[in-house]
Amino acid sequence: MIMIQDYLNSVEKFVVVGDRVLIKPRDMETHTKSGLVLPATVKEKEEIQSGYIIKTGPGYPIPSQDIEESWKGTSETKYIGMQAREGDLAIFLKSRAYDIEFEHEKYLIVSHGSILLLIRDDLTLD
Repeated sequence: MIMIQDYLNSVEKFVVVGDRVLIKPRDMETHTKSGLVLPATVKEKEEIQSGYIIKTGPGYPIPSQDIEESWKGTSETKYIGMQAREGDLAIFLKSRAYDIEFEHEKYLIVSHGSILLLIRDDLTLD
């Protein structure tokens, strides 16, 4: 399994916003179970991808119920939390991921709504 702490040193200053997650993509298999080698073009056509969640945003912003006066300034934004947690293995729609590169490492920014499945080692419920 990938160690999440290995990536935290290089991305600790990242602030993920809203309902997005930062994912370290997992290398896809290049061989089938029967030993057939798959070229890179086959892997690129796959619609889903997987990777480990490195950081998460605060969640979905919700509007304030308080009527604010413009001269008072803004109130603190409240959020509805997400199911995704750091360390989860996420299966997500590849077409909805945004590729970035930081310090020669590839990362993906994915909206929480594009995640299809989470695999978590710790099965305790919140």
